[in-house]
Amino acid sequence: MNYNIVGYFIFITVNVFIIVFVGRICYRNGNIFLAELIPEHLDICKQINKSLLVAYYLVNIGYCAITLVGWAEVKNGLQLIEVLAVKVGIIICLLSILHYLNMLILTTNINKLIKTV
Repeated sequence: MNYNIVGYFIFITVNVFIIVFVGRICYRNGNIFLAELIPEHLDICKQINKSLLVAYYLVNIGYCAITLVGWAEVKNGLQLIEVLAVKVGIIICLLSILHYLNMLILTTNINKLIKTV
């Protein structure tokens, strides 16, 4: 049995679920957050939120694809669980870091953005 193929399928399924679920939550709640930061420019808020969602999907799907290339050969079920736990954990940590960086950048630079528009 080729454990790598099974691992790829599980990894892609879990990550697609996490990426889509978190993306929808951030998109829905992000619009409210942006509208609070820029109350007089709601149309810009929607466009910024859409751009952030697209960038979020592209970065995460790209990272997941790159992660698949770096897998070593998995020889048993226990090793498969260990590899999946590490790879999915890295993706989740990356998601949280990117989320907080986006919040930090938006809150510190939003006034500069509005002045240029």
